[in-house]
Amino acid sequence: MTGLILDGVLMVLLVAALGYGVRLERKLAALREGQQAFASAVTDLNAAAGRAEAALASLRASGQETDLLHDRIIKAREVKAQLEVLIARGPAPAPAAVPEPVRAPAPAPAAPASLDDERAARMAALAERIQGLAAPARSRAPGGGNVAAILGAMTANQTAKQNLNRARRSLDEDLFAA
Repeated sequence: MTGLILDGVLMVLLVAALGYGVRLERKLAALREGQQAFASAVTDLNAAAGRAEAALASLRASGQETDLLHDRIIKAREVKAQLEVLIARGPAPAPAAVPEPVRAPAPAPAAPASLDDERAARMAALAERIQGLAAPARSRAPGGGNVAAILGAMTANQTAKQNLNRARRSLDEDLFAA
């Protein structure tokens, strides 16, 4: 009889161990799933840290570009102030010309290479037209000598503008060469 009791106790203990093993297996499976989720979270965190590093590097580069641009803006403002002073010192613009009667157009010169050349060509054409009117104006009106003075002022004004435009171009090249 003792053998039977011991066999019964042993069977109960084996069933309890089997139940405990099943519960332990479920807990280990949940732990493995949690470990896999943790590993994927670490991988995602690592990727996010890489993106944050790249964004920080980009932000630093943008900050340096911003500083450079800010310095250029300050220099440009200084140059603008200097140019305004130079313009203020320059000769006053010529008064508006009196409309002329319509004449046959003069032959067009060759295409100008730049804006300054185009302006110079227009000024030369205007000077020729004024000089063509100057001789009869002197004989007709007592103020005929004013045409030469106006022509001189307009030529000086055009020369000053051309010099100013050249200075602006060279300053632009200096400022934005870097």
